[in-house]
Amino acid sequence: MRIVISEFISLDGVVQAPGGAQEDTDGGFAHGGWSHPFFDPEVVGGAFDDSLSGAGALLFGRRTWQSMAAAWPERAGDPFADRMNAIDKYVVSDTLGDDELTWHNSERIPGEKSTARIQELRDKDGGDLLVMGSPTLVRGLLAEGLVDELRLVIMPVLLGGGKSIFPEDGGLRTLELVSAVTSGTGVQVCTYRPVAKA
Repeated sequence: MRIVISEFISLDGVVQAPGGAQEDTDGGFAHGGWSHPFFDPEVVGGAFDDSLSGAGALLFGRRTWQSMAAAWPERAGDPFADRMNAIDKYVVSDTLGDDELTWHNSERIPGEKSTARIQELRDKDGGDLLVMGSPTLVRGLLAEGLVDELRLVIMPVLLGGGKSIFPEDGGLRTLELVSAVTSGTGVQVCTYRPVAKA
């Protein structure tokens, strides 16, 4: 399974709370829902659909899993929601109890075992292991060299600070631009893959 990261991201690299005002206010973040003015069904919605259609399972950090688990089960009956609800889901967490995994097909991966378990999943056959949101998890995956593809939905907005997916460890990581599409709202959907080290 390839590990594919799909993120709504601002020009200054912020991924925090693109979906709504109360999604994530950590650090006093006051711009929740910032992606809405730039959404268009064809390019932005299409990128999200493409990512999900290629997924064999979803991988989340705890906070993103909790917000998704609170929203998607109520939307049953829509083909996209039905796919979100039916697909296998893995959540990296040391604090969630197994009795809290009420979202259908969810399995907890303890934090201390996450690198080994994610590598096991990566070695399996199947579709992509898709990660959405989950900035702390994504930073760790990038730092460990476990990301096979990075799909960035780059919105034409500066947010002045907030959570990022990029490691700040001084490491140099070269990526290859595989595709780029621009929407009428000024969004660029860019797909990158790591360049193999010679």
